[in-house]
Amino acid sequence: MSDTPVLNASVRTEFGKGAARRARRANLVPGVIYGHGEDTIHVDVPGHDLFLLVRGNTNALVELKFDGKSQLALVKDVQRHPVSRVLLHADFLAVKAGEKVDVEVPIVITGESAPGTQHNVEEFNILVKAPATAIPDSIEVDITGLEAGTVLRVADLAIPANIEIEVDPEQDIVSIQEIAALDEGDSEAGEAAEGEAGEAPAAE
Repeated sequence: MSDTPVLNASVRTEFGKGAARRARRANLVPGVIYGHGEDTIHVDVPGHDLFLLVRGNTNALVELKFDGKSQLALVKDVQRHPVSRVLLHADFLAVKAGEKVDVEVPIVITGESAPGTQHNVEEFNILVKAPATAIPDSIEVDITGLEAGTVLRVADLAIPANIEIEVDPEQDIVSIQEIAALDEGDSEAGEAAEGEAGEAPAAE
């Protein structure tokens, strides 16, 4: 766990909206640690450190230290203020170093398809079972040079050996289409709409 970010938490003994507001005024974020059949632990964690941890990371792993203990955990959910986007609450799932967990990993498209084509992403995330300490940041899909009509499915993805796919291998991930065909369809639809709009109303 030497490379795992550390959050120094404090166990929370006060509950309710008032206690949560006081924590936030002190730049702390209320949270809970759950999992492995243990009792839920209520904690406060440093707000800025948590913000940096979850920024751009959908499956952040953290080492929580509190009351002389250390607990490896995944940040499973964070609640944000709808306007200010300030962190309001966090859920931490307790995990072990050798344990596999179900997580959604983002799909990242790389490369450019063949000239005159464009790609359409069918799935932006994919559910996998991965070691808690080796969750990939993303799964790359290379579309370099792919021709129109090509469809890449889950079974076509380059998945690390220690990762298990939790969805149908025949599920579409990305498809390649001709730009010209799409533009022609849009143009015909636009002309039809213009024609309808330009028709004079029938005389009564």
